[in-house]
Amino acid sequence: MADPRGFLKHTERELPERRPVDLRLMDWKEVYNDFDKSELQTQASRCMDCGIPFCHNGCPLGNLIPEWNDLVYRDQWKEGIERLHATNNFPEFTGRLCPAPCEASCVLGINQPAVTIKQVEVELIDNAFDSGWVQPVLPSERTGKSVAVVGSGPAGLAAAQQLTRAGHTVYVYERADRIGGLLRYGIPEFKMEKRHIDRRLEQMKAEGTIFRTGVNVGVDITVAQLRQDFDAVVLAMGSTIGRDLPIPGRELDGIHQAMEFLPQANRIQLGDTVDGQISAKGKKVVIIGGGDTGADCLGTSLRQGAEVVHQFEIMPKPPTERAESTPWPTYPLMYRVSSAHEEGGERVFSVNTEQFTGENGKVTALKAHEVVMRDGRFEKVEGSDFELECDLVLLAMGFVGPERVDLLDKLGVEYDQRGNIKRDNDFAAVGQEGVYVAGDAGRGQSLIVWAIAEGRSAAAAADRYLAGASDLPAPIVPTQVAQR
Repeated sequence: MADPRGFLKHTERELPERRPVDLRLMDWKEVYNDFDKSELQTQASRCMDCGIPFCHNGCPLGNLIPEWNDLVYRDQWKEGIERLHATNNFPEFTGRLCPAPCEASCVLGINQPAVTIKQVEVELIDNAFDSGWVQPVLPSERTGKSVAVVGSGPAGLAAAQQLTRAGHTVYVYERADRIGGLLRYGIPEFKMEKRHIDRRLEQMKAEGTIFRTGVNVGVDITVAQLRQDFDAVVLAMGSTIGRDLPIPGRELDGIHQAMEFLPQANRIQLGDTVDGQISAKGKKVVIIGGGDTGADCLGTSLRQGAEVVHQFEIMPKPPTERAESTPWPTYPLMYRVSSAHEEGGERVFSVNTEQFTGENGKVTALKAHEVVMRDGRFEKVEGSDFELECDLVLLAMGFVGPERVDLLDKLGVEYDQRGNIKRDNDFAAVGQEGVYVAGDAGRGQSLIVWAIAEGRSAAAAADRYLAGASDLPAPIVPTQVAQR
């Protein structure tokens, strides 16, 4: 284990500092300063090597967290990244974007601040890239089988890398002009610079994965062609239909889904020109939705020069400490302040928007009121009505399922009650031989660690179908899929 008395000697949880707000609002770079390696090793030494490491239960990938904490503490960085890569294809993504359910279930977190698992993870992979240790992993033999992966988000990329390493010829199809899915166009640069995607793609290309952008499968490639040309298909197109707000005035100009707004901002940072860009510059912005996507819209709006920003959330403000309804080791309901929330804007809880108003076809204000929850339902607080000026509204209320028309309906897949692709206990699309489903398309909107875990598990299932057996690890067992 790491230092047996580490958690007693070092009771403080330390993380890299965020750059000053005034400074980081002037650019789109990641918000954190560098973290000294010796300080990180001190933090890794706090890992208790528990008899039952509940962090394993918190992580869908089954990351071997105590093992690589120990290796970092002992300055064995190369061995540490090998242990981390054994369960996680892309720790540079999860180390920046995952909300770290592993830390929420850390045993030390019962009565002390949890181990900084996520920070150790991201420092391990960044050090590995800097040291030249991230090299192509080539298959020992080729199987002669081919697989199409539809979608290039974290689930699709994980499935593709695993299947390529198993010896299959893998094509990844992406309808956008660049690979990465929501990693590329949905996550702002200040949360994850896109160079992290690009350097991982170089490894995957060297391993033999073939990428095709600008291809809308179901249109540019017909379903008949897909089934004829490939021995198996992995559907990993995500959950991309944004939840709408069908209230009076929704048709007014200036009201947009978050995923209309964020990709355009990312394209500008990538050097593209966006005609008619949706910009928050000089505007009164209201973001409806209090989750991560809403925070991404907040940070983006502030960097674009918004005059004022309000972020609405229909749920009540969470407690500052772990709520009794989410006891350890579950992921806690509690009030969180992201880097974007530090930068400005006003968060408004327990509020419901009932109408948009406007002039000359453009939104100019919204009408809303406070709500309370009784018996699981929201009720209006009488006399709490208010009106707020706005000329840009961003809807960030989550996603309701994958898009159906171009591919899924033509393929003939079935859907569950939530509108996701129905699949069996082995990640196979119901009624579709050789078709597997990974990530949000089958699970519904979820965390990046679940996407990668499902990509790895769907790859193992597809490999068994193609080869009769598989040595690929599958972090999620079929019964977990059936029970969700």
